[in-house]
Amino acid sequence: MFIHLGGDVMVPSKEVIAIFDIKMKYSSESTKEFLEVADEEGFVVTIDPNESKSFVLTTKHVYYSPISSLTLKKRAGFLDELDESKREP
Repeated sequence: MFIHLGGDVMVPSKEVIAIFDIKMKYSSESTKEFLEVADEEGFVVTIDPNESKSFVLTTKHVYYSPISSLTLKKRAGFLDELDESKREP
């Protein structure tokens, strides 16, 4: 299964490690440093240079997406999995 990240970018869902709200970019010094190094090394892909609402960490790249983290998580099925795990005894 693939996840549409915005624009014409789709990634295999099995490559997605984490989906973050863009506010997390500034949440800690280590997160800022990680993203700076990823950018310097050429691993960052900005889908829409005018707007980023989330960033998606995959096994190959970090994508800045114009789509909210909540919407991306729904597309990835992460929220469905979390809901199911809450129901199990």
